[in-house]
Amino acid sequence: MAPTLSRDDLLADRSLVGVAFCRALSERVDDWLRSLFAEVVTDVAGLALVATGGFGRSELSPFSDLDLLLVHEGRPDIADIAEQLWYPIWDEGVKLGHAVRTPREALDLAAEDLETATGLLSIRHLAGDRSVTTDLARDATTQWRSKSRHWLPVLADTVDERHRTHDEVAFLLEPDLKQGRGGLRDVHALRWAQSADEPLPPADVATLADAYEVLLATRVELHRAAGRSGDRLLLELQDEVAAALGHGDADELMAAVSGAARSVAWISDEAWFRIRRSLRRRWGIRRRRPQEVLPHILLTDDAVAVAPDAPLDLLTTLRVAVVAARNGAQIERASLERLAAGAEPLPTPWPQEARELFVDLLACGDAAIPVIETLDQTGLFVALIPEWEPCRSKVQRNVYHRFTVDRHLCETAAQAARLVDRVERPDLLLLGALLHDIGKGVAGDHTEVGMTMVPTIARRMGLPPTDVDQLVALVQHHLLLPDVATRRDLDDDDTIRSVAAAALTVERTQLLAALTEADSIATGPSAWSAWKAGLVRDLAARVSHVLGGGALGELEREFPTEQQRALLRAGERSITGRGQVLTVVVPDRTGVFNRIAGALSLNGLDVLDASTHSEYSMALAVFQVESAFGGDIRWPKVCADVDRALTGRLAIEARLADRIRTYSARHQTPASLRIVEPTVLVDNELSSSATVLEVRAPNSVGLLYRITRTLTQLDLDILRSKVQTLGPDVVDSFYVLDSEGNKITDPEHVAEIERALVYAMAPPEVGH
Repeated sequence: MAPTLSRDDLLADRSLVGVAFCRALSERVDDWLRSLFAEVVTDVAGLALVATGGFGRSELSPFSDLDLLLVHEGRPDIADIAEQLWYPIWDEGVKLGHAVRTPREALDLAAEDLETATGLLSIRHLAGDRSVTTDLARDATTQWRSKSRHWLPVLADTVDERHRTHDEVAFLLEPDLKQGRGGLRDVHALRWAQSADEPLPPADVATLADAYEVLLATRVELHRAAGRSGDRLLLELQDEVAAALGHGDADELMAAVSGAARSVAWISDEAWFRIRRSLRRRWGIRRRRPQEVLPHILLTDDAVAVAPDAPLDLLTTLRVAVVAARNGAQIERASLERLAAGAEPLPTPWPQEARELFVDLLACGDAAIPVIETLDQTGLFVALIPEWEPCRSKVQRNVYHRFTVDRHLCETAAQAARLVDRVERPDLLLLGALLHDIGKGVAGDHTEVGMTMVPTIARRMGLPPTDVDQLVALVQHHLLLPDVATRRDLDDDDTIRSVAAAALTVERTQLLAALTEADSIATGPSAWSAWKAGLVRDLAARVSHVLGGGALGELEREFPTEQQRALLRAGERSITGRGQVLTVVVPDRTGVFNRIAGALSLNGLDVLDASTHSEYSMALAVFQVESAFGGDIRWPKVCADVDRALTGRLAIEARLADRIRTYSARHQTPASLRIVEPTVLVDNELSSSATVLEVRAPNSVGLLYRITRTLTQLDLDILRSKVQTLGPDVVDSFYVLDSEGNKITDPEHVAEIERALVYAMAPPEVGH
């Protein structure tokens, strides 16, 4: 009977973390495989069982694959031996990567295949004839070195491609610990380069070792928490991983991961830059002579350097940064180290050249991000903006935001650089983009904190008082346009008046509109859409019209249009869907809105905007929707279900209950990640024509149906609804009137509405 593999005791031993766990598990698996090998093989001459990959490095995480190579010198019984070895491993449920080769076959394949070549660099003897393993390891390393001029450029390109595919470890909220930029695979790649006689400075080797241990320990605990293999550190697992590693909370864990990944990425970028330069020299490619493109700043084909006689101050730093960003060049490490060690601070206020250079750097867009990251890694960016320090690696623990605070600010500035032609003051747009969330590094309301920080930063930069005020206003109102556009009725004059009162000028409105787009795109894919862009553009145009001297009465009303009024006058029932818009015209009756909402939910459609209007004894309802799962909307089925719902031929609640049972349990968002708990805001000041109900709640199947059913039961008339999804949560706004067509002002009535809505928003399994 084949020996079995037991690892439950290792998984349960919480004192084993990181490298210690990996070694303990690797040793356990080593012993098991040696026992298997001993049962199968009696004559080991010319035969060896070899570990490769992560197993070869003794770095097994709890659910890692086993990579094994059976090396033989021409044995006729090798197929039988392999079968007797592999099957017991599969029987244990272990994922196995396996190969059977002679040394010559292994080396020949390694000469053609990068993965095989690098895999042989970390082989480790497990069982059998040790000389076979020793000889193969020696020959593989020799071959790797001899072919380094071929393989190193290929390896460098795979590193770049992997970074493009898997993105950042340091700045993403759910990083790929292995494949992302700054992750474990980057360290492996550097070790492979070292095997080709491309040494790293001793200080870098030590830094890499420390960072690698942080990332490896995190990956081990990720496997434990998930109960399966995986490399992406998901939000819902971060609390458990943090606790297992002794961190105070998930924020502390992610800061440690970010710091480690920053170090790896910094060393990796510098190493591959140096390797590529070395290869060009070997190929006889001559570098262009350095040219002085700015005072004391030298540019070659691939790098920017500071002249030996350059003043070591932050003005020189900004010159270097701008030249690097404009040319897509790397800043020479020696120059960075000189500046970091001795850069004198700028005077307060900054000289005009420094201010202009800083804006020029931001105007480089995406090219500015790696340059700012380089300055940040060496402490030079914080020297320019000390308020940046608390934002470094600061996580935003919700699924709405994709990046850490510091990277989000850089991404927003990069997006803003694409929009400078839309505004009169590009410099203020770029500075506002970089600073709009600067308050998130400090406890408290980030907008209020930012409003106190920005004047200090702006005055230090030497901005005049009017520009300081404009920057403060951009920070204060950076959420104004998206919040109003997605939650308020843009046909309501009071909405336009309130935004105009905050924006004050057409110039500021333009700046806020551009900042909204840049901020939303930088936030993540769920924060910006064609629908939201249209709403913000419409709102900004209406506000600019009023601030430019136009009258509110001149604004064209979007709902109902003359064409829609004609449908009401005709009195003919119709249900049509086109694009993302459902238009329903039916005889006016109670419950039209919530029945439509129920049918849409059953078809997997999310409502973004909805408007209703009654006239000529007919009801008009227009719903802007999108598929919750992507793809095209099946309008014939949707319209048929809406028709059945409106005529009482669709069991909406029963069908929603079935959908909840089959869907919600698999898509539950942990409470720790929710932005809001169920709340209700009743406001009679936002609109002169209706009471505005704003509800916030965790999203769930049929939520809009339950809310609108409750409003119908309370005999409230829904005039307009807007729905905004914030990751796992929603913010719904309803413009309503009571049964007599009036706003709801009675406190007792308001209290009953609040109570009913909170109950309706409770998770279905609790409240229903």
